Amino acid sequence: MNLDDLKNVSIKELKGVGDKNAALFARLGIENINDLLNYYPRTYKKLPPLSKVSEMKEGETCAVKLKISDDFYYKKTASNAITSVSGYDSTGKVYMTFFRVSYLRNILKEGSEWVFLGTVKRKGRNYAFEMPEIHKISDYLSSQKTLLPVYPLTKGINSKTISKYVNSSIEQFSPFDENLANEIIKEMDFETIGKTISDIHFPIDESYCIKARNRLAFTEFYNFFIELNQIKKAYNRLKSDYVFIETAEYERFKTVIPFELTKGQNDALNDILKDLTGGFVMNRLIQGDVGCGKTIIAFLSCVLCASNGFQSAFMAPTEVLAAQHFTKFTQMNERYKLGLSIAFLSGSTGKAQKNEIIENLKCGEIDLLVGTHALIEDNIEFEDLALVITDEQHRFGVIQRNTLNEKGNKPHVLSLSATPIPRTLASVYYTDLQVSVIKDKPSNRIPIKTGLRKASERLDGLRFLYSKVKEGRQGIIVCPMIEENEDTNLSNVTDYSKFIKDLMPKDLRIGVLHGRMKNAEKNRVMQYFANGDIDILVSTTVIEVGIDVPNATVILIENAERFGLATLHQLRGRVGRGSEESFCILINGSESEEENERLNVMLKSDDGFYIADEDLRLRGPGDLTGIRQSGDVRFKIADIYRDRDLFFKAKQYADEL
Repeated sequence: MNLDDLKNVSIKELKGVGDKNAALFARLGIENINDLLNYYPRTYKKLPPLSKVSEMKEGETCAVKLKISDDFYYKKTASNAITSVSGYDSTGKVYMTFFRVSYLRNILKEGSEWVFLGTVKRKGRNYAFEMPEIHKISDYLSSQKTLLPVYPLTKGINSKTISKYVNSSIEQFSPFDENLANEIIKEMDFETIGKTISDIHFPIDESYCIKARNRLAFTEFYNFFIELNQIKKAYNRLKSDYVFIETAEYERFKTVIPFELTKGQNDALNDILKDLTGGFVMNRLIQGDVGCGKTIIAFLSCVLCASNGFQSAFMAPTEVLAAQHFTKFTQMNERYKLGLSIAFLSGSTGKAQKNEIIENLKCGEIDLLVGTHALIEDNIEFEDLALVITDEQHRFGVIQRNTLNEKGNKPHVLSLSATPIPRTLASVYYTDLQVSVIKDKPSNRIPIKTGLRKASERLDGLRFLYSKVKEGRQGIIVCPMIEENEDTNLSNVTDYSKFIKDLMPKDLRIGVLHGRMKNAEKNRVMQYFANGDIDILVSTTVIEVGIDVPNATVILIENAERFGLATLHQLRGRVGRGSEESFCILINGSESEEENERLNVMLKSDDGFYIADEDLRLRGPGDLTGIRQSGDVRFKIADIYRDRDLFFKAKQYADEL
């Protein structure tokens, strides 16, 4: 079966997946069989050999085969349900406690034998388990022969359940049609796609896992380059119907801007001018570090477009960020008497106002439309769209960007990105674009002070954050997880926000933000924070792009060792956007010296391009069995740093095709 066809097969087609399980899978972004097969483990674990009770040691993770005693006890209260039972072998007894598990009475019957896996504790003179895993003996012995997948989870579903349904999907829908040419599979020494999917979820050992993820990473790169090459063909030296001239109004605006453009800004602006006045369709990326001043370059381009009698569109990835851009553009328009007609459109724009905007767009009364992906809705029509700008362009899919471009007759396209990529990779990665790089920052930017702390020093960091909030500033705390995960001890937004509320004074306003919230709710929280109605925002990396709050001066990042340096740099860029001195506190939850060395790069430099290069150098081939770190949303498993050899190889094959 073709894997793409499985996008149309609901997860409910699997035996045992009813509405309840389907809702849990949906929270993980899994709605069909294709989603499930492509929901890769974040890491793997090896089951330990079976021990005797007499061989167990306190604090260690042990697996032991036990026969159930006759002391099963279950008690339910208003807030909890407690189950206790003991099991024994020929060398001793183990007491076990379970919480909120009501079905065990039907499983742990007296005299039945099971394997229990958990961390050993003491209960008086005896050993004890708290919430151990329960395995059938035959299943455990079989599972010992492979690595077990550990998936990103949500409350109510565990890795065992996910792997069960992945296995069912493989059995029910295989064999799978190949998605690469036979010549590529042979030359790259890849396994079949069926074996690859099986090995990424259930590898016998690390070598099987590495080989599987290499094929999947290659395929992601390969499909990416095929898409880019198609776009490049379409844009390759297309004649433009919109040939601009440098107007007097544009030149006047350049002279009245109350700050001097940096060399990088001027160079980028000159590149844009050559494109817009050269007679061919522009397709250019402005790649610049956080705070380098890309937005003013974009607005200057919109002013030039309007003064030539044409329309422009500016699309941002979130409603809050789009609204902030709209406010800035409107303020500059009024302050410098530019005479532009600027409108704002998002999913929350009222029906009457939206209809008015649609009519004004059609008849050319709006010069610049700022908004979110609402700009690409079918009923949005421009009279003369000559310039399309996408902010944080990698946050939009190829189809989304193309849909906006198609609103006009081959408009010029300008993309903005703050994702730092080493120049050696950027020239290939953005093969469909001309790239202008802004490396310097405005002279009035105050460097962000960055500190690295151990987990045991967390309270010192929180005290410092609170001291700044008391001065009237705002703070951000970033956690890697949304809620508690049974497979990790990582900080999570749900528990951390409760911890902060208990720790801090009651009148402090705490906000919570994560990717599982509905868009309207996320936008509302970000707007409250932007307005100053939230003192401390506890968030996942969803905060990485989409908000600009000058009053936020401290960001504390928990489990910093879990993030790539490029992502940490983007998160750090959420502060330091105003005139006040700003601070970034990295909490390292690892004892590893290698992690300390890697994170120390953040203390040495605030140059995103240097940081990206150092990340590439320090990570080398990386943990090939672990989760991708790059923070780029294009790829599920591939990483342009770690997999750079596959990256260039995929480009070679795509170009040959």
